[in-house]
Amino acid sequence: MKPLDKGFTGFTDEQLMTAIRQGEKQAFNELYARYSGKLYGYILKMLWYNEVRAQDLLQDVFTKIITQPHLFDEKQRFKTWVYTIASNLCKNEFKRNEVRKNTTNGLDSHYNLKSEESLEKTINDREFASALNQELEKLNEKHREVFVLKHIDGLSIKEISEIIGINEGTVKSRLFYAIKQLAAELKMRSEEHTSELQSRQYLVCRLLLE
Repeated sequence: MKPLDKGFTGFTDEQLMTAIRQGEKQAFNELYARYSGKLYGYILKMLWYNEVRAQDLLQDVFTKIITQPHLFDEKQRFKTWVYTIASNLCKNEFKRNEVRKNTTNGLDSHYNLKSEESLEKTINDREFASALNQELEKLNEKHREVFVLKHIDGLSIKEISEIIGINEGTVKSRLFYAIKQLAAELKMRSEEHTSELQSRQYLVCRLLLE
């Protein structure tokens, strides 16, 4: 096998894992730069915005990558593998503790809904983002997880199915329920705000249901 070069920006995630197994620290740094923000956002939302525990679990994910790279199966996609690790850590956290809901500042600037361009622009509205996060917290773990993975982290139905360990039909069912609940609550909220915000929230409700 040809030795890997020192420059890693053009490498695939899977090639970076091969480099990490060969002891290349810069390959790990590249993976961290690619995924730390996304994974932190995912874990943070799953733990009801408990920032301290989210940081702890994020470090656990990357500790596993750097200390046990041999556990990665090269036939797998790295994205699916690393999100599976994060998902399992969150589930273990739920089992150990009843994580208290902790409302904070809403969507972090690193994470935007990625479904439709118009939806992505709308979600950048700070006031709407806050409303969405408050409604996300009301969803149960199963429905919140599929929504975050699909519409915030931009994963496919197939990838979510592999990460959570359920069939694609169940993913779609949970996603539909989550969207339906969020859209209904956001539509109700829109009636209590200004006409401009109301029109934006109504647009998002329509886009979510399409």
